[in-house]
Amino acid sequence: MRMVLTGCASGIGRHLTGALAREGHRLIATDIDEVALAGAAEREGWSAASVRCRKLDVRSESDWEAVMDAAEELLGGLDVLFNIAGFLNGAYVTDFTAGDLDLHLDVNAKGTMLGTRAAARRMVAAGSGHIVNIGSLASLAPVPGLSLYSASKFAVRGFTLAAATELGPRGVAVTLIMPDAVETPMLDKQVSQVEAALTFSGSKALTVEDITRLILDRVLPERPLEATIPAGRGFLARAANSAPALSGILAPLLAKKGRKRQEEIKNGSRR
Repeated sequence: MRMVLTGCASGIGRHLTGALAREGHRLIATDIDEVALAGAAEREGWSAASVRCRKLDVRSESDWEAVMDAAEELLGGLDVLFNIAGFLNGAYVTDFTAGDLDLHLDVNAKGTMLGTRAAARRMVAAGSGHIVNIGSLASLAPVPGLSLYSASKFAVRGFTLAAATELGPRGVAVTLIMPDAVETPMLDKQVSQVEAALTFSGSKALTVEDITRLILDRVLPERPLEATIPAGRGFLARAANSAPALSGILAPLLAKKGRKRQEEIKNGSRR
């Protein structure tokens, strides 16, 4: 299949690009950081025959149009879009900056919305396609200390569900993946942030391999509306979403567990 991915210089995007290329798909891998993207391509050994690299600032409408044009020119069209690029910086409500606010909403929410729109226009014209948006368990349950991230991912979920309802009858599936914490540079940054304690309240972090396996085994063949991982934490997040007052009871307990785990990681334990 012909695919476009965002956030490919590191983390989920980088690993998924390599896995999809090995499966025989033809890709355009994008990132805002062209140097880091080129470095990832070299280190991972992406074949230029199967992976084309392009700069993309997901906040830019013109960048999205350029990448969609490149998909038409280089791939002959687009079958799947993966909106992976994201931003997170822990901060309490009293402490976040206007810059933090802009980046969370512009990268996580606006970037996903612009990408979905750009791909949907072409997919609707072709009569088929699949858009995969990366949310978070923070799309389901509010996360104290990560209020901006949670707000942006709630927005991604609301938008994705609405888009799926609109686009499904026109031949375009839309899927939202909502993972728990994943071992990526974004997670590394949170280890020293006390505000992000709840991120570490699970038994262990997911790996990029876990997310890739979910995508290859379930998301691409079945095209579900939503997929949470792991199942147990997903159930807990949905419970907190259905009874918001429950968060006031659970959050202090989970934060205590998370802070302990942060200290263990800083002292050399595995996630």
